[in-house]
Amino acid sequence: MNGILSARDKALLHVQAGYDRWAAVYDHDDNPLPALEQPVMQEALWPVEGLHFLDVGCGTGRHTAWLTAAGARVTAIDFSTGMLSKARCKPGLEHVQFIQHDLNQCLPIDGNTFDGIISGLVLEHINDHQQLFREMYRVLRPGGKVAVSTLHPAMFLRGSQARFTDPETGNIVQPGSIQHTIGELVMTALRTGFTLNALVEKAPDELFANQYPRAEKYLGWPMLLVMSMHAEK
Repeated sequence: MNGILSARDKALLHVQAGYDRWAAVYDHDDNPLPALEQPVMQEALWPVEGLHFLDVGCGTGRHTAWLTAAGARVTAIDFSTGMLSKARCKPGLEHVQFIQHDLNQCLPIDGNTFDGIISGLVLEHINDHQQLFREMYRVLRPGGKVAVSTLHPAMFLRGSQARFTDPETGNIVQPGSIQHTIGELVMTALRTGFTLNALVEKAPDELFANQYPRAEKYLGWPMLLVMSMHAEK
């Protein structure tokens, strides 16, 4: 080991440090994307009772929480110590298996393990989304269902990406985002072996913007992309 970090490792550490800092306020910083996303993800995966799910990039456990409450068994994986610490403390998640792991690497999980996978707002932070799709396919059982969301590529045209206000400094922090086109994501999923069930491009309306003022400037503009799929094996 020469102690010199590669450009990829430096970028990863930047994202990881950003999410460790974001963990303190993530659940209550009025970010409109999780609120816009969650109903779409739930609809894509329902029903979940009795199924074993993998939450890929679980963050503070917002998807793990509703899956568990709905009767699913959940394994949750993330690379951020801060995010995982918040998730582990949430009531009702005492029996969830949490794993700390870099999603840019192969998943430390046996193949054909899960009935379903959920991955919320993670893809924009992944260098090699092709490898992640292959790994998700590998760990799914035949017919397993998947819901994956990401910041809509159109948001990059507005100069927007994942960001938060640091509660200690008041500074705006951008952990780092990588733009993937819709075509790239869809074709990668199909080549991996997934069958695409639905592709949802979600824009805020006035009612939503009244609840989440940060979304007002994006009225009618697609903020979110959700892919619903299942694994043909």
